[in-house]
Amino acid sequence: MIRIGIIGVGFMGYTHFEGARDLAGAKVTAFSTRDPKKLAGDWTSIQGNFGPPGGHVDVSELKCCADYRQLLADPEIDLIDVCLPTDKHFDVVIESLKAGKPTLVEKPISVDLAQAEQMVRTAHTANVPLLVGHVLPFFPEFRFAAEAIQDGRFGKIKAAHFTRVISPPDWSNDMSDFRKLGGWGIDLHIHDNHFIAHALGKPDGVFSRGLLQDGFVNHVHTSYLYSDGPAVSCVSGGIAAKGLAFAHGYELYFENATVLFDAGTLAGEWTVSRPLSVITNDGKMMHPELGGSGKWCGAFTDELQVAVDTIAGSRSAGPLSGDTALAALQLCWAEASSIQSGSVVAF
Repeated sequence: MIRIGIIGVGFMGYTHFEGARDLAGAKVTAFSTRDPKKLAGDWTSIQGNFGPPGGHVDVSELKCCADYRQLLADPEIDLIDVCLPTDKHFDVVIESLKAGKPTLVEKPISVDLAQAEQMVRTAHTANVPLLVGHVLPFFPEFRFAAEAIQDGRFGKIKAAHFTRVISPPDWSNDMSDFRKLGGWGIDLHIHDNHFIAHALGKPDGVFSRGLLQDGFVNHVHTSYLYSDGPAVSCVSGGIAAKGLAFAHGYELYFENATVLFDAGTLAGEWTVSRPLSVITNDGKMMHPELGGSGKWCGAFTDELQVAVDTIAGSRSAGPLSGDTALAALQLCWAEASSIQSGSVVAF
């Protein structure tokens, strides 16, 4: 049994806690927060942009502490799950790795590229797993897309286009300062860069046009350059009208099929404009069965299961790889550089 200790009980900590209820071979046994109400099990102050609000949690069988270092020193915790705000990731992750604890940290690995590089380097040096919780590949439509690209079921992929946009969020004070988050070019768009690096491999370079504010990307149109690969592009940012709270989707053009998906929150209603659709060269269209638990935190359960199985040695980190998370952040900063220079930024 893999025993998990969660550091940070905000919305992501709560989401991971709920997602962990359905894990095989693992469970949450401890958590750390400085909030005395949350230590006592009152999580009613938690609210995110999806899923239900927090409630009252039975913490009687959990180790609860205000100082996260108690979790790092506890030999009965096998996996540290860092769910703190992004600007708190670096110090805690480095401490956890140096303590010899396999560590999962919520995305993004960091906003600061040098910090992210040091985190990955420390994990390699210490020979301790560093996993980064990029959950997008675990949502059914995106899992299907990545698997189709990687296993060639529709032939070679020739082109791909991704979209991820939001209106400036007003649902959380933590989201009000885009600088702290690295701009929407990191906090939001890193999902796309991570997915592209995971499913298609790291490109040779990027060419981007977009909007910068205080050096951070708030909206971007990027072409990902592969010397011997598909034509790949993405539009992402945080400048949509208030009625378009969130939207994401993709168009994938394979040799033998076109795969489409588009959904979002339009005027307050979740709208699937185009369900996952596979359109084939014989003129037919099908909507694949995606499975999944149907629970609001189901993708996080799947993400955590990969982390648990990686620690147990039964599978590779796959999309949770620290190296892939670092590549995604490198892409984000390359896009900012490309916008500033007006030229291609090569790797």
